Amino acid sequence: MIVVNLDVMLAKRKMSLTELSERVGITVANLSILKNGRARAVRFETLDAICRALQCQPGEILEYREEIRENR
Repeated sequence: MIVVNLDVMLAKRKMSLTELSERVGITVANLSILKNGRARAVRFETLDAICRALQCQPGEILEYREEIRENR
């Protein structure tokens, strides 16, 4: 599964979601959906703008973790 670490990067940069929204030009609601891991897709243009605003790499925001599946 893909884990979104946007909240971690915001904390490291001491930036609010509102400030990021203003810098990137994306609504707070849409950033919140991404931050909470409920987004179904992310445009490269959006990811580029977020990385530029946070001065980070995409891998610092998106992380792959293998899912542990239980046998039932």
